[in-house]
Amino acid sequence: MVILLHIAIALTSIVQTTFLLFSPTQKKLTASYVLLAGTIGSGTYLIVTTPTHMLQTCVEGLVYIGFVVGGIVAAKMRLAKQEIEV
Repeated sequence: MVILLHIAIALTSIVQTTFLLFSPTQKKLTASYVLLAGTIGSGTYLIVTTPTHMLQTCVEGLVYIGFVVGGIVAAKMRLAKQEIEV
């Protein structure tokens, strides 16, 4: 059950970050932070409770985190630029 929740949160986070890149707002940024934290939290829980294929799981997790954090940083830069222009 937790793994399905973890996957759903992660996929939602990727979609949310993609939307954030195209139309950055503070609310979408906050939602991306919450989804990222939820994914990391549920992933940590899964690793602690079922430590199988740890290396593969960690590499995939780091790729996910890199993508989402990169998207969040890019969106923050676009949002800051928009606020300066206004």
